[in-house]
Amino acid sequence: MPGEAEDLENNRGGVKHRANGESYSSSTYVADDVETQWTSWLVPMLVVINLFVFLVAMFMNDCPNHSSGIIGKCVAGVLGRFSFQPLKENPLLGPSSSTLEKLGALEWSKVVHKHQGWRLVTCIWLHAGVVHLVVNMLSLVFIGIRIEQQFGLVRVGIIYLLSGFGGSIMSSLFIRKNISVGASGALFGLLGSMLSELITNWTIYTNKVAALATLLVIILINLGIGILPRVDNFAHIGGFITGFLIGFVLMPRPQYGWLEQLNLPAGANANVKSKFKAYQYVLWLLSVTLLIVGFTIALVMLFRGENGNEHCHWCHYLSCVPTSRWQCEEN
Repeated sequence: MPGEAEDLENNRGGVKHRANGESYSSSTYVADDVETQWTSWLVPMLVVINLFVFLVAMFMNDCPNHSSGIIGKCVAGVLGRFSFQPLKENPLLGPSSSTLEKLGALEWSKVVHKHQGWRLVTCIWLHAGVVHLVVNMLSLVFIGIRIEQQFGLVRVGIIYLLSGFGGSIMSSLFIRKNISVGASGALFGLLGSMLSELITNWTIYTNKVAALATLLVIILINLGIGILPRVDNFAHIGGFITGFLIGFVLMPRPQYGWLEQLNLPAGANANVKSKFKAYQYVLWLLSVTLLIVGFTIALVMLFRGENGNEHCHWCHYLSCVPTSRWQCEEN
């Protein structure tokens, strides 16, 4: 996914159109735009925070002193209290589920019955193991840095946090017997925002069809991986939907004609009266409405203890499809 995302950004960063049909380079566009090329600070900070939290989790896990040894020996025992749980217990090279639970993993019963709603946020910063952490952080670097350079740390930070929160809500509505951790919902939110950014700024791109096709393939592949067991695809879907809607709110680009007339001498006639196109305003309003209504309904359902599977009897297939090789029962 990281490499494909990079190619996608390269495709989208090519020649764009003026209102009169002439072309101009993306560098010219950025120079004229009030949104200059940002330096990426947030994404590296997020990587450091996630690494630090994982080290804290491994320190508290202390496999040599807390593992019974019945399942197997701690992996990489030379690391001392930072060694990993036995592979039969955690094949991702990480701490035990009990340690993750203590540190804030998402667990439906604790969120609903013990009023620990903070788990909807803390679970975003926890990872099940080294494999889980490395995959997510590489994806964050390859996707997040390019978005942050274009739109700045504030907008990317809002998308990241709200998408992770939306993914946690969706996961809690459909998964009750397992704990869930990871930044995947937030990462899917960034993918969703890339798609909505392409749609809302459709008229300025020349390679729009190729960019759209590439992005859809990346999204479908990653959602497809989510139907494997032990993968919380509900968090992916919830994060993607949230990021997709927020992208329409935070990522519309002004019309080029509006940007051009900023440099016109005083008294010159302005051909473009509005900063954004009409359809961008419509998408903005629709997305804000859906976000407010969606979050409100989802949170009410969650804290009332409603089970999403009772309202959607086929939705469990979105997270795991049983085959002859594995079963999907929650355990």
